[in-house]
Amino acid sequence: MAREERDQQGRAWRARPSILAPGGPAPLLPDGAHRRLSPAQAVVLILLAALVMTLAATRPALLTETFHWLFMTGFMLSAVVKLAAACTPRLAVVPPSPDDADLPVYTVICPLFREAAVAAELVENLSRLDYPRDRLQVLIALEAKDHETQAAFQALPLPTFVQVLIVPPGSPQTKPRACNHALERARGQLVVIYDAEDAPHPGQLREAAARFAAEGPELACLQAPLRIEADRRFIGEQFALEYAVQFEVLQPALARWGLPFPLGGTSNHFRAEALRAIAGWDAYNVTEDADIGFRLATRDYRLGVIASPTFETPPRLGPWFPQRARWVKGHIQTLAVHLRGPAARSPRGLTSLVLTLVLSVASSHLHGPLFFWLLAKVVGALLGVQGLIDGGDFVVLSFGWSCAAIAGARGLERAGAKPRLLPLFGAMLYWPLQSLAAANAAVQFVVAPFHWDKTPHQPRTPSKTSSPASPQTGRGLP
Repeated sequence: MAREERDQQGRAWRARPSILAPGGPAPLLPDGAHRRLSPAQAVVLILLAALVMTLAATRPALLTETFHWLFMTGFMLSAVVKLAAACTPRLAVVPPSPDDADLPVYTVICPLFREAAVAAELVENLSRLDYPRDRLQVLIALEAKDHETQAAFQALPLPTFVQVLIVPPGSPQTKPRACNHALERARGQLVVIYDAEDAPHPGQLREAAARFAAEGPELACLQAPLRIEADRRFIGEQFALEYAVQFEVLQPALARWGLPFPLGGTSNHFRAEALRAIAGWDAYNVTEDADIGFRLATRDYRLGVIASPTFETPPRLGPWFPQRARWVKGHIQTLAVHLRGPAARSPRGLTSLVLTLVLSVASSHLHGPLFFWLLAKVVGALLGVQGLIDGGDFVVLSFGWSCAAIAGARGLERAGAKPRLLPLFGAMLYWPLQSLAAANAAVQFVVAPFHWDKTPHQPRTPSKTSSPASPQTGRGLP
């Protein structure tokens, strides 16, 4: 089979050999997400389901009390982690950037699907990267059937460092499969992934290259913080707050604690040799970013973070729901894979799995029931049927919400935004929405585990693309 590539003048298409067979499935990792559950995991789930149904029929009060204490314990643990992370200082030392002559070749991979509307904006954003053009390779990976996006790039006067690849037809049609196709053609010692809507800080590649040069080969990946552009709508503000906690608070703290962590879906900077050592991304995992961080850790590689951000556009409620369902489904996939693998057999790996994915998946499913339980308590108290929640529960919930607000405020401050009280505590209304997406994710994990819910993107307004100023603060980027 051949691959398609745009030439440096942006005028012609030419074919070169590819190792991906047309219509063929992606290579399987030894124990990847293509295998949803191991026999032992299936047996454990069946036994747990039987126990729950038995208790529901014979001891419903005991079952309710068990779930109650499990949730409160998890809620308290999550609160303590957020508070500890908010109190952990970020790594402040930034090594000097190497001279241009010493900079390594850098490959930027942009896997796109149905993104014709933002093709020109993406090229403009990537053209702002402050990196020597003779050491920069940008690979735009497009799906074979995505003729609209192909036509959009074919109509653009592409810079000489940008190439367009056509990913051969095959299954599953996922972002990690496209990334693997591009990785085969990457000539850089360092590799970064950007999404269609990304506006990376111009100095991000230089900062990452400096960190990789200053630290040993065991440092395999650096995550840049993702920041949502200013938006006063409820979903946009809550999404920005969520990103601030994840990328400005939790990830820097986990890196300081020496624990692996789920990466974000974009702005991951890798050593190419480390990526190839673990056979690239798992094409069957719909949150390949969460998975690959733990797979690197099982090979004794280390993860870190950098300061230069990447800006993304705020979501709307309609696209937010399927995107969140895909994330939760992917986290379930990743948990299933790594709880039966080497990550769970090391104290460091198991601790990180519990503090990140286990708590995340559990809270996504349980915040909705918690909200309706509290609502029923309040209504019952108003009607005189029952009292309000007891003192112990009130203390736990108040402590948890306060820790979440502290972490959110710290994350927003680090991102250059001013925390506002209403959005910080409005998260209590945002979290239950995730339970609806989580329910959809659980169903998809059974009936459509590799289905990729596409998140559509629209171009920014001209004012947000005309300069490299921070859309969040209006100030120049640091």
